[in-house]
Amino acid sequence: MRRLGLTQRIVIGVSTLALAAVAAPATGVAADSAADSGADAGRPAYRNARLPVDQRVDDLLSRMTLDEKLGQMTQAERSALTPDRSDLAALGLGSVLSGGGSAPEENTPKGWADMYDGFQRTALTSRLGIPMIYGVDAVHGHGNVRGATVFPHHIGLGATRDPGLVRRIGRATAREVAGTGIDWNFAPCLCVARNDRWGRTYESYGENPALPAAMTTEISGLQHRLGRSGVLATAKHYIGDGGTTGGVDQGDTELSERELRAVHLPPFKKAVERGAGSVMVSFSSWNGKKLHGHRYLVTDVLKKELGFGGFVVSDWAGIDQIDGEEGFTGAEVRRAVNAGIDMVMVPHDYRKFLTLLRGEVDAGRIPVSRIDDANRRILAKKFELGLFERPFTDRSYTGDIGSPRHRALAREAVGASQVLLKNDGGVLPLKKDGKLFVAGKNADDIGNQSGGWTISWQGESGAITPGTTILDGIRAQTGPAGTVTYDREGDGVDGSYDAAVAVVGETPYAEGEGDRPGGMGLDEEDLATLKKLKASGVPVAVVLVSGRPLDIAGRLPGWDALLASWLPGTEGDGVSDVLFGDRRPTGKLPVTWMRDADQLPINAGDGQRPLFPYGYGLTYPRS
Repeated sequence: MRRLGLTQRIVIGVSTLALAAVAAPATGVAADSAADSGADAGRPAYRNARLPVDQRVDDLLSRMTLDEKLGQMTQAERSALTPDRSDLAALGLGSVLSGGGSAPEENTPKGWADMYDGFQRTALTSRLGIPMIYGVDAVHGHGNVRGATVFPHHIGLGATRDPGLVRRIGRATAREVAGTGIDWNFAPCLCVARNDRWGRTYESYGENPALPAAMTTEISGLQHRLGRSGVLATAKHYIGDGGTTGGVDQGDTELSERELRAVHLPPFKKAVERGAGSVMVSFSSWNGKKLHGHRYLVTDVLKKELGFGGFVVSDWAGIDQIDGEEGFTGAEVRRAVNAGIDMVMVPHDYRKFLTLLRGEVDAGRIPVSRIDDANRRILAKKFELGLFERPFTDRSYTGDIGSPRHRALAREAVGASQVLLKNDGGVLPLKKDGKLFVAGKNADDIGNQSGGWTISWQGESGAITPGTTILDGIRAQTGPAGTVTYDREGDGVDGSYDAAVAVVGETPYAEGEGDRPGGMGLDEEDLATLKKLKASGVPVAVVLVSGRPLDIAGRLPGWDALLASWLPGTEGDGVSDVLFGDRRPTGKLPVTWMRDADQLPINAGDGQRPLFPYGYGLTYPRS
């Protein structure tokens, strides 16, 4: 999903609108909560929380105009709405989102909660008072929010082979998301990454469909019942985005239907079984046909064959790409909606979209029955979330954001995700009373170790949010008799040290910009640093911070130890737990590690000889 860069943010001030009909106390209990007790028999049925959801949806639909129904199918970026947000109510828009890096001026939990409540108050002033639903990409924690807990990206969680841990992370993420008012998370990503050149490889739990399918426990965690009934999860990106030719983002997955079903469908089947509330369609194509206009895969397979009962959302301006031309047309709107997309992430020109959508319906090219079906699916989830009774932020969860308990969980996840690939001579675990030299651009950088989708869309290097760097963790683990010297470039190392730790690898990226069609090796800075450490004659342990395997086979003989740390997030002390042996490494490779980049794509069972096979991982002897 494309997202806004930092320079593109348009700040919208928090609304001071305070209407008695919709005002709510800070606990998030709406003024119309009398519906919970059924005290007002004169209220419309859709306001009666005692009634079944289907009955409430039927009643509300019977009261809605066509334009109100079309509005519910429309999702706008927060920055695209008018400064006073009046269009949200005037056009009855069903949803708002924050793209990556799209944050309130005060990027704090309170700032987010205040922003959300301001949007919601406006939405509730519409004729029928239908609440909006607000979406974010909390793909490894609530990464847009400064101070939130940032968990390892999916590739690291896949290395843990622990669905129960992933469920707990989903639940913790839901609490942090709910603490800012947000009720819809565009996660988890259930892609099956088959080519490491793809810039979203780190968003995949692994190359074998059974692994992402097992990790759909994240859905159960996200949708766990909270004070406002949970946070809606999104299984994305349907379908085949991890299998594009050449690993090109938004490319073409050229596979037979048999292969598509065998490799890329199982995680989505499991997601439907777990009750995922929404599914996001992929930007990619299947054999030349864009998924955003693919009725067979969206309606016939997902909705009918798999029995998906939630709603389908497009990706960021995804319908614009159907005809291959810039911008969207009535024909693209018609094709997407008739294919089965229920809510369209416009995300900016929502007025034009509504005009085109209305024109297609008026002309009979989109049947009203399709509009009603989309609305049934969207409204049902809003009722299930409790938005009609409790539309505002439940601030009892705001204190959970970045809490010690959640950071301890993230540290546990980091430790479980570490994959020990080499350990000649027992260099690891490090001695706490030793003399250690630490170097590398990723040793003391929260941004680098967190990767993309952290504070901004593509991510950034530097101290972008609170956390513990890998260097911080190493220093904290060193005993009173030990010493740690750090120099980013490796200057000053000599033979007096017991060991050198090089923390190297990738810098942040996300979709598109992360594709690597060329070389897959370390950069010149890393190579220069490693050369200095090797020349000192001390044992060298390499900690590789990356979103995928890198082409390191030619360098590996010069390293005494290699630890794949993936993108651990804000809790770097989980890496040091393994480096010093407080935790034995237990992670297993979720992807096959190439011997040479020319092998790509390389996957288990394809007959190629890898450097390290899928499922590989060493550990320490038990003491």
